[in-house]
Amino acid sequence: MLVGLLKTMRPRQWTKNVFVFVALFFDGQITNLTSVLNTLIAFVLLCLMSSAVYIMNDLSDIESDRQHPVKRKRPLAAGLLSPTIAIFTVVLFAVGSLVAGFLLSPALGWILLAYLGIQIAYTFYLKNVVLLDVFVVSFGFILRIAAGVVVIDVQRFSPWLYVFGGFLALFMILGKRRHELVLLGEGAGSHRSSLEEYNLELIDLLLMIVTTSAVAAYSLYTFLAEGLPANHLMMLTIPFVLYGIFRYLYLIHVRHEGGAPEEILLRDRPMQVTLLLYGAMVFTALYLLK
Repeated sequence: MLVGLLKTMRPRQWTKNVFVFVALFFDGQITNLTSVLNTLIAFVLLCLMSSAVYIMNDLSDIESDRQHPVKRKRPLAAGLLSPTIAIFTVVLFAVGSLVAGFLLSPALGWILLAYLGIQIAYTFYLKNVVLLDVFVVSFGFILRIAAGVVVIDVQRFSPWLYVFGGFLALFMILGKRRHELVLLGEGAGSHRSSLEEYNLELIDLLLMIVTTSAVAAYSLYTFLAEGLPANHLMMLTIPFVLYGIFRYLYLIHVRHEGGAPEEILLRDRPMQVTLLLYGAMVFTALYLLK
């Protein structure tokens, strides 16, 4: 039962919550102990809240998950986890993270409450509304970035990072939708009704628009954001962002992956190396040669 509960909490997907560190890193505050501790606490609270949402989502999708070739192995769908235990855990994690969030920062508490609210709306309705489903999920990533902003005293955080983060989230979500269409074929609609309204041609067109927008938003950040070093070294990070996006497109279109973005990041070595090099370049530009 405990193993099933842990799997349903989806700890691998906690990697999505690293978006909360965006403000800390790009605001040049990774040497500020108070800011680091506050951001770590916000990360933990986001993990608890997101786990509550994942469990809630699995509770509502038990029947449809049983029709999915992969998701039918989830503990709730497979009968390995009691729904009663799952409901208790949802309440415990959601309430606990909200209380702790308000104690740390009222703004963080409201962000966690907003995240919970839109995820409830997504779970019980919006996930079945074509196009709105991907927008709602991407907004969750923007809220993660905002959670990192409100727990530190930001000095040079740029709104362009919200724009880039939103487009990057849309990019990953559309890749996941594409993978679902390829994997499930004609039975995609029985798993998620909104998939009946998508096709590969539409997804590929949306991916093209979102990819272009993400690259443009990040490039404009390196050109125009206030507070960046005057030496313009941040512009040298653009090729790493381009390669990371291109690599992800390669995995989607050639290797037919993309169903779980967090697994790609944990498994694909070129993507990991790219992220490490990108982080090193940003660190050099913002902290060493500013």
